[in-house]
Amino acid sequence: MEGMKMDKQLEEELMQYQNMEKQLQSAMMQKQQLQLQLNEIDLALEELKKTTEKEVFKSIGAIMVKTTKDVAIKDLEEKKKLSELRVNSLTKQEEQLKTKLNDLRVSLESSLKSQQGAQ
Repeated sequence: MEGMKMDKQLEEELMQYQNMEKQLQSAMMQKQQLQLQLNEIDLALEELKKTTEKEVFKSIGAIMVKTTKDVAIKDLEEKKKLSELRVNSLTKQEEQLKTKLNDLRVSLESSLKSQQGAQ
């Protein structure tokens, strides 16, 4: 009966480990997408600041609308701040998940060694 308990606990830990790995991959993908978005924002801001035009166009969904250069810069800077906050949040989440995964990996290795030693 003791072996069955260990097997069930080990199976649950393995499932938990796999779920955390998926969460980590998802967080890393989201972070990568946001970093690409930040690069695009930086390029757009750089070009906007170079132009001498007072009016520019910005994309809203599938349409382009006229706006002022200052409003476009302000909008992009706000979008950049929000993206940076999200990247920081995902970085913290990624670090926490890596720590938990490492702890769980150590626990799993210990459980496997114990189970093999009991056989």
